[in-house]
Amino acid sequence: MSAKGSELKRVRQSRKANSRNRHYKSKMGTTIKKFLGLDKKEATAAFPSVIKMIDQICSKGIIHKNKANNKKSRLAQHLNNQ
Repeated sequence: MSAKGSELKRVRQSRKANSRNRHYKSKMGTTIKKFLGLDKKEATAAFPSVIKMIDQICSKGIIHKNKANNKKSRLAQHLNNQ
């Protein structure tokens, strides 16, 4: 059977959501990678903005809250062990 209207709509919606999620996940990965490359003083200044970005991505439902908390914990650990 060929695809009907609701199936086609679902494909369009999932592609749009996939694109949006990929954008935010990529943005998060890039920000975290930049953060890990900073020295102690710069990292301390950038830490709140990185945490805020992770929280925003979590609130949009792109990543699970436990994954967000795990990432924030790992970044704090990295900052404290520098």
